Amino acid sequence: MPDPAVPPTPPVPLAALLAREDLALRRIAGPADPSLVIHAAHTSEMADPYPYLLGGELLLTAGVHIPDAAGSGTYFDNYVSRIVAAGGAALGFGLAPVHDTVPRALIEACDTYGLPLLEVPPQTPFTAVARAVWQLLAQARLAELRRVTEAQQSLAAAAARPDPVPSVLRQLAQRVGGWTALYGPEGTETASAGRRPEPPVTASLAELAEVVRPSGPGTPTSATHATAGTHLAAYTLSTGFVLGVATPAREPGDHTIASVATVLLTLLTGEQQSGSGAARTSALVRLLLGGTAEEVAPLLGGSDTWFVVYASHNGQRDRADLLAGARGTARPATVHPHPPDLLAATALGAALGSALIDPVGENVRVLLPADREPDPQPGWTLGVSAPVPAQQLALAGTQAARAMARARATRTPLSRHGTHPGLAELVPEEEAQAHARALLAPLAEHPALTETLRTWLSLHGSWDRTAVALAVHRNTVRQRIARSAELLHAELDDPDVRMELWFALRQE
Repeated sequence: MPDPAVPPTPPVPLAALLAREDLALRRIAGPADPSLVIHAAHTSEMADPYPYLLGGELLLTAGVHIPDAAGSGTYFDNYVSRIVAAGGAALGFGLAPVHDTVPRALIEACDTYGLPLLEVPPQTPFTAVARAVWQLLAQARLAELRRVTEAQQSLAAAAARPDPVPSVLRQLAQRVGGWTALYGPEGTETASAGRRPEPPVTASLAELAEVVRPSGPGTPTSATHATAGTHLAAYTLSTGFVLGVATPAREPGDHTIASVATVLLTLLTGEQQSGSGAARTSALVRLLLGGTAEEVAPLLGGSDTWFVVYASHNGQRDRADLLAGARGTARPATVHPHPPDLLAATALGAALGSALIDPVGENVRVLLPADREPDPQPGWTLGVSAPVPAQQLALAGTQAARAMARARATRTPLSRHGTHPGLAELVPEEEAQAHARALLAPLAEHPALTETLRTWLSLHGSWDRTAVALAVHRNTVRQRIARSAELLHAELDDPDVRMELWFALRQE
């Protein structure tokens, strides 16, 4: 049978329950292994409790289900074998009101199948046993939380030391009582801490590290294995490194503690691996001392061309929108983005493959080398510029902002600035820009009107989507478009007029 699925809570030793003097429980059959644990207590008088057990339970019964002739047949063998098959941890048999003694055949069956059998005296109700189990579970859970909290604090302090990576590995090894190793992107062991296991164990851990090393879609981020009485775990870091942990046993909280260490080591190895922190500092200094974008850009990633990505963290829809959707009423969804925190912005940058992030207002701007094609990200709405050289990054920022507004309005996860050549390429750039300035001159002192007109045209004259893109009321959009038509002396219902205005707006 496969291992039973047990609840993700710290178990309690069966010995701790037997030590409770107020319960007066007595083990009368089965192994006396001090490592035996239970995860819950369950009462059942079913002849076959298998369907009602999750695994790890202390099953309590008063023997109501036992037939009169059970001792002369296979009843108890079948009963106990089913409990063991379901993953039951122990069986508690209550004396009274049905049986004065525990049936001899039940004791023999429990010895045969290795199931601990506890005698519950008449003065101890099953509810008292169940309450004691839950009290012990609560104490174990509290102890686990305290252990994890203390480990988190010590790991954070270790990360602030002058030698952060070795310090974090040492602290992790102490907290889990084992050996820790960090494997580099090429698979070699770069650092370790704790008492080193025997070579077969270290070799198995190195092999497990290769299992989680990023190699394409579907690669697991963590994996576990057991060998030579040692529990092994490997955790992948987004920087290409892998953390390996070898412990004598799998203790509650070990995975959480190792996960905290994984986050810290990801941040630390990211800087060590590429030297990007020093490069970004150098780029900032050069800009402050008068350097140009062309001079600074190679320090940020060695790319000749860049994407600018604008990102808006998805918010919640209005309650009125949700009600309208439930009723089938035609009402455009109004999404309210909320300002992302630095952690969310950093996570977005890591997902896109860039540490060059700038949270500003309700948006995040990301500078991305053009060889890293941005993909949609869960929970975000993205606008992507055309790839541009460093001297045109400001223009790319404008393109990305408009693309993001369009993505929000059309409720698509990612929108790109159009780069396909068209009829506009047939007109010399200087002449096109001169025509655009002349045509749009009446709007020159009204940037809000210009941007509203641009967005409205890009969204095919949709009032609702334009309002979403600009985060204004739809009546405001109507007023601005009407005012623009008045200043331009243009009939905006005419497709030729719209086409000419769109051509002019793209030259800005």
